[in-house]
Amino acid sequence: MWRNKNVWILLIGEFIAGLGLWLGIIGNLEFMQEKVPSDFLKSVILASGLLAGLVVGPLAGRVTDQANKKTVMLISGFTRALSVVFMLIAIATGSVLWMVVFLISIQISAAFYFPALQAAIPMVVKEKELLQMNGVHMNVATLSRILGTALAGILLVVMSLSMLYVLSLLAYLALFIMTLFLSIAEESAPSEQLGSKPKAAGFKDVFPVIKGLPIVLMTLVMTLIPLLFIGGFNLMVINISELQDSSSIKGWIYTAEGIAFMTGAFTVKKIGEKVSPYKILFTFSFVIGIAQLLLYFATSPVMSVLAFTVFGFAVGCFFPTAATIFQTRIPKEFHGRFFSFRNMMDRLIFQVVLLLTGLLFDLVGLQIMTVLFGCLSLAMTGLFYSRYRQIRTTTLSEQQFNTH
Repeated sequence: MWRNKNVWILLIGEFIAGLGLWLGIIGNLEFMQEKVPSDFLKSVILASGLLAGLVVGPLAGRVTDQANKKTVMLISGFTRALSVVFMLIAIATGSVLWMVVFLISIQISAAFYFPALQAAIPMVVKEKELLQMNGVHMNVATLSRILGTALAGILLVVMSLSMLYVLSLLAYLALFIMTLFLSIAEESAPSEQLGSKPKAAGFKDVFPVIKGLPIVLMTLVMTLIPLLFIGGFNLMVINISELQDSSSIKGWIYTAEGIAFMTGAFTVKKIGEKVSPYKILFTFSFVIGIAQLLLYFATSPVMSVLAFTVFGFAVGCFFPTAATIFQTRIPKEFHGRFFSFRNMMDRLIFQVVLLLTGLLFDLVGLQIMTVLFGCLSLAMTGLFYSRYRQIRTTTLSEQQFNTH
């Protein structure tokens, strides 16, 4: 795997783009702290971009399955770089409206880029290398997040907010250049090989595929559990900082969670050699619920950092495992539409959780909200585990019946 130049291009590109992404996210939080007083209004602004990504999701899925993956990544990558210009206008004018335009354009670009990336990964590595590649890829993304957030905190002290976004723009342009060197061998569809016009791929065609694979459907729904935490992640960090009256706790939380995520993504390959992927999902889904409950003690710096550390390790094991299940169980001709659908679902849940988090902060506060979310995560994990056992029992019974 490590001798494959495409692997290095994807990983280095992810690292550079990740730096740009997190420079921009910290910039967004800084801009909103100055311009937007309400937590709920902050969540509404962030949700506007997610909604735009959700709307274009079906189109992104069809385009990804029909078009060359590299071409989709190049166009969406260039558009993402171009969108930073809108944020520079927002800073120059002090307009929150221009920030909304920036969030909408960058999320639309991401709606095309990430399904194409997920569909490209199985094309550049062997199936047996997928779990390792997914883990390393997520580790690189997390490393860029740790360095990006730390760098943003330092740079905001020595330079203007607009310069931070200029660096973000340069990072996105670097990703575009890296993608130019990517070589993906894609098989042409039969209709294309015969020279006829290809049949339009319907986005709804992916639903019967998901329905026919109960384990995939269950894994897809289970990814909602970490999203209960991730959806309000940045708002929680801001709120904990205000609860403890400490700016430095933000850096500690991001760093601890990031290092724990990397450790989990590195460890999961060895765990996967001894334990089934489904046991990994259920175990760490339960751990995520515990991490949420720990945030009841968010007034304590040690407990808040511990909660995010536990969460980081859990999702570091959870997400590479889920990604590998999707990439191996879903037929390749449906990858674009499936990952676009998953992206849409994540955005929708992320949006709901983001709005709900902002609202609950204003109504009941961080500590009560995290207890509610923690109890919900544990209940969902128990429900899904019960369903998994039913599916497994039914499958074994059918196999025994067919044998006899």
